[in-house]
Amino acid sequence: MATRIMMSKLSPTMEEGRVLQWLKQEGDVVESGDVVVEVETDKATMEVEVMGSGVLRKIIVAADATVPTGTLLGIVAEPDEDISTIVAEAGAAALAKPAAAATASSAFDSNLAAHTPTEALPEAPQAMPAAPAAGAPEQDGGRIKASPLARRIADERGISLRQIRGTGTGGRIIRRDIEAAASAGLAAPLADVGPEAPYQRVELSQIRKAIARNLSQSLGPIPHFYLTTEIDMTRTIELRQELNKSLEGRGVKIGINDILVKTAAQALLQHPNVNVSFADDHIRRFSRVDVGIAVAVPDGLITPVLRNVGHKGLEKIAGESRDLIARAREKKLAPEEYQGATFTISNLGMYGIDEFTAVINPPAATILAVGAITNKPVATDGAIEVRPRMRVTLSCDHRAVDGAMGAEFLATFRAMLENPLHMVL
Repeated sequence: MATRIMMSKLSPTMEEGRVLQWLKQEGDVVESGDVVVEVETDKATMEVEVMGSGVLRKIIVAADATVPTGTLLGIVAEPDEDISTIVAEAGAAALAKPAAAATASSAFDSNLAAHTPTEALPEAPQAMPAAPAAGAPEQDGGRIKASPLARRIADERGISLRQIRGTGTGGRIIRRDIEAAASAGLAAPLADVGPEAPYQRVELSQIRKAIARNLSQSLGPIPHFYLTTEIDMTRTIELRQELNKSLEGRGVKIGINDILVKTAAQALLQHPNVNVSFADDHIRRFSRVDVGIAVAVPDGLITPVLRNVGHKGLEKIAGESRDLIARAREKKLAPEEYQGATFTISNLGMYGIDEFTAVINPPAATILAVGAITNKPVATDGAIEVRPRMRVTLSCDHRAVDGAMGAEFLATFRAMLENPLHMVL
């Protein structure tokens, strides 16, 4: 019986996905559980497993195409099984979609047109075109053929695609080609747009589309208000130094952000009316604290979530945080690892930003923006001293959190950082 490979809805915010590369080709034998295709969602790069065994009889959506969720990507069936009806249904579904929703590239239509319903399908893949010579990658209308993942990695490593020989289908440059070039030490400035071009068109990645879609539903519809306070970080810095000294040789290092996560969780346990979200006709007050940490990735932002932080120690928080951040930057997080934060921290202090306001990411009701720790002259017991200070701004959804609630939370948060012993009281 034929098995359909679908563009599944892999996250609540996902509306479309991009096929990055097929790991199996038409005619390849596959077993149930085999990874057959990589797709880019709005948050991560995901591997799609086939749920049946047989032969990959038909690739419906080619690499580099973007299609809505629910689209048929390919078909696995027995070598002699008739799949013409399924192919015809896929073609009819593509034609029935409104023009505004037709996001797939022309590769989608051309693959469907390759076989009519009455035409016998090939049992094995056709011979692939020879890859172009090194230094002259195949181009499509002046655009070098490369997968989105390969383009992103090349951009990060400063490698020019024009110098790489593609080993993918039709000479297409894929990830392994970029990694091979990087291993060989090949790096060159990327091609300039040229002085005559007024701008360079940059296609939206799936994650950038999700950011635009989600945050356009935030600052307008959600009534934001902001609370800012400045915190003396002297004792927190001393605590961090002592903790890291005691952890030497254990492979764990506590960062300031780890302490902020733990402190926020402890403060939220004392102020549960801030650990909430607004849900149309009611407010959800969460029983545990799941803290999201905003992480910049090459084409956007993702927020991996540390679960049940209030009941974890700093060493465990630091270890989990490092792992989540590393996999977030590689786009290897599972949906459950970046969804469902009850509170979020966005720290731009490492970029030298003194103070900023962050936009709430629905459905959460709060987000804390953290600035840099800077030495400032302050009055202490009638004398002027230079002390490390940090400014934080809490953005609140006024439908769920009032000013006094947010202020009380920030007061507790500040007191714990200025005297970390408060965290054990």
